[in-house]
Amino acid sequence: MPELTYPHPGATRAGELPAGWRHVRHRVPLPAGSFDAAGAAVLGWRLHRAAGIRIDATAPRAAPGVTVVSRLGVGPLRLAAPCQVVWAVDDDRRAGFGYGTLPGHPARGEEAFVVERDDSGAVWFEVRAFSRPDRWFMRAAGPAGRAFQRGYAWWLGRTLRRLCARPAAPA
Repeated sequence: MPELTYPHPGATRAGELPAGWRHVRHRVPLPAGSFDAAGAAVLGWRLHRAAGIRIDATAPRAAPGVTVVSRLGVGPLRLAAPCQVVWAVDDDRRAGFGYGTLPGHPARGEEAFVVERDDSGAVWFEVRAFSRPDRWFMRAAGPAGRAFQRGYAWWLGRTLRRLCARPAAPA
């Protein structure tokens, strides 16, 4: 199994992100009653695929040890980002996972995608990440790279809200 390219595996699970890294936190409310559908979309890769990301995973559902290669772009401009799921949760209050970068990823760090039902019953989706550029083009991107990461988190939130607003298909 390839080694993660960063220290602090699992740091996105508790929410306390390590100092000295770029941090992203993006939290959005989801429609009432959408916890189960949203959790299934996150854990089963549907969210990422619906957001336009090509996902090649070694399992149909996120779980520790699953290797994931996300691909964004088209043709020769398609960027591959290999990761490994380092933690996952699926209970009555939280559903989601965190994955860490593997060799070949343009950055180093960890990103988490979590659906949470709070004490009032409201449903939230949060993206948490810490990272540093690892490849020359990420370093050269500077602030644009950070803006892309924040935009990606925003896009995932918007996509999940859209998925949860759709009525379920009849069985």
